Amino acid sequence: MSDFNCFEVNFDGLVGQTHNYAGLSFGNVASSDNGGLTSSPKAAALQGLEKMMALHRLGLKQAVIPPQERPHIPTLKKLGFSGNSDAEIIAKASRAEPYVLASVCSASSMWVANAATISPFPDSSDGKTHITPANLNSMFHRSIEVETTTRILNSIFSTDSFVVHDPLPSCSIYGDEGAANHTRFCEEYGDTGVELFVYGSSKVGPTFAPGKFPARQKRESCEVIARSHGLTSRNTIFAQQNPNAIDRGVFHNDVIAVGNRNLWFYHQEAFLNNEEVCRQLNAAFGGAGLTLIEVPSNRISLENAISSYLFNSQLVSVPGQEGTTIIVPIECQENSEVNDYLSLLEAEHAAINHVEYFDLRQSMKNGGGPACLRLRVVMTDEQIAGCKANVFLSEGLYRDLKRWIEKHYRESLAPEQLTDPALVEECRLALDELSELLNLGSVYHFQLS
Repeated sequence: MSDFNCFEVNFDGLVGQTHNYAGLSFGNVASSDNGGLTSSPKAAALQGLEKMMALHRLGLKQAVIPPQERPHIPTLKKLGFSGNSDAEIIAKASRAEPYVLASVCSASSMWVANAATISPFPDSSDGKTHITPANLNSMFHRSIEVETTTRILNSIFSTDSFVVHDPLPSCSIYGDEGAANHTRFCEEYGDTGVELFVYGSSKVGPTFAPGKFPARQKRESCEVIARSHGLTSRNTIFAQQNPNAIDRGVFHNDVIAVGNRNLWFYHQEAFLNNEEVCRQLNAAFGGAGLTLIEVPSNRISLENAISSYLFNSQLVSVPGQEGTTIIVPIECQENSEVNDYLSLLEAEHAAINHVEYFDLRQSMKNGGGPACLRLRVVMTDEQIAGCKANVFLSEGLYRDLKRWIEKHYRESLAPEQLTDPALVEECRLALDELSELLNLGSVYHFQLS
């Protein structure tokens, strides 16, 4: 056991000002189904902030990661669009390649579960926390996040106890979608843990790949990250997602499984071989120390698991409270099959015995639930105190962020409004103010140029 007082900090992504429904994420059913609808950026940002604050008030450690600069004019310039002003560049892109303009306006960086993979210091050979920003190369609109994400992570985790690696090479064999495909198991957060890396396909060995939707996470990426993070083979497990589940809309592992400490909650159709994955986990964890809750398909269908995002939940250990609390979207309450299961779980299961519902409809319509919105980082009191960035939530920071959102966000945004030239300046003005509020320094391209 570590001598340090350790916490799992939830770093949630603040929803950006260009939150819109463009239906860009192939394989994400909610994203595709809601493409073209009018969104509410202000409501989305406030919903996310209220979830953060609720967890903070439960006694959990909560922090924020800022949104990115959108529309991203540097990407349009790289793609050959030019003009005497940003407005002219946007207009040209809108006429020639509407999909490209929608991509550079995407607020998808809100889902910071895809920002990076984290191996905390108790697991690594050098005793440091290792962070690898995800290259997100399977989706164009997400691949353009990586540069800014890396700067933000370097700003927040700037002390010697953290190592922020370069993203993996941006090629098909090293497709990496971050912590959405990674779960860490431990007794206490400061103990040495077992790290589970989940992948969709591999370039070597037997190939069982989905045929309809892309397998975004590659085994080769998982292996590189485990190696560069200094993990031991006895505490590292690689497991393949069920290809059929991917083809039915399980684009990331966190849509079908979630873990916390020594508890794992997953669907019967989550993996290519559930039994073998459980055997390896139990062996690495040390026998009977792991609590496994497998939800059978005859209790909750895969379709209902996906539409409700039951498994895209957060399992949290609330200080002073026995058992585990599950943080789920309100859609779980509205799905009778899922709601009945959760009611029974809360009443009869000692491991998961509290359910908290949250309204995250704006994020959910774009295909992201509670787990998508957070990146988990194990930190000590000393590391938290030594962080120069003002990102750890407090009553004061909550009030400041709420005022910032109320001041800078639009009530509604339709896809056709992405061509509004005023949107660029609105976003830059807001992000300039936010980066100062969070004490991040210059992390955006417009601040560096």
